[in-house]
Amino acid sequence: MEVNELFNLSKKTAIVTGGGKGLGAQIAHGLAEAGANVVVCSRDLASCEKVSQELQSKGVSSKAFLCDITNEKEIQNVIDETMKHYGNIDILVNNSGTSWMAPTLDLPADKWDKVMNVNLKGLFLFSQKVARIMMKQGSGKIINIASVSGMGGTDPRLMDTIAYNTSKGGVITFTKDLGVKLAPHNIQVNAIAPGMFPTKITKGILEHAAPYVKDKIPAKRFGGEYDLKGAVVFLSSKASDYCVGHVLVMDGGMTSLI
Repeated sequence: MEVNELFNLSKKTAIVTGGGKGLGAQIAHGLAEAGANVVVCSRDLASCEKVSQELQSKGVSSKAFLCDITNEKEIQNVIDETMKHYGNIDILVNNSGTSWMAPTLDLPADKWDKVMNVNLKGLFLFSQKVARIMMKQGSGKIINIASVSGMGGTDPRLMDTIAYNTSKGGVITFTKDLGVKLAPHNIQVNAIAPGMFPTKITKGILEHAAPYVKDKIPAKRFGGEYDLKGAVVFLSSKASDYCVGHVLVMDGGMTSLI
């Protein structure tokens, strides 16, 4: 099999949660540019519809759906509609996420629960439901968006987000364990751990510490508008068929520092 065929996603169908903005939109564009039909969903339907229109202009089919990933009925609706329109689900990108910044000892319990419900429970529910379909198909790719913040502690002066960090550590372990569970069914589960990308979650950090943070990145820049495209296409394609439970770090070298 030649390289172009290994990375070709034509006739594949992908779902990207949180696909209407930020990293989710970038991921959706990357999948479409590789030939996949892409379903984008989030709580912001207008943003998803805008991205969906942009994807259609690239010559692929795309749908947009409203979905709160903590709501099991809404997850099921996205899956049912995707199957109705396309007949298969080949790729699931669990990108939806949230955070809450507060000193650890002052973090309200309900905010902890909110972060865990979105970042872990929603990811679990979507993965579980889609995996059942992928098992019947005999193949599939599940890609979870983790974070380098889930790989260790962070300086509270920059990122006092213990619930977010803990949840992303959970995403990493979930990825490895689900990968082991589904590998015998020809379903590959992997994760991408972005570093510092300008997003809604990092906005507060960058507003007061952007020069300091950039200086700590060996590449001397933040993640850009194309930096996740290649990673997600690799993990969505046949090129990654022997890659299971891997966490692909995209951070400009941050976690390579001693």
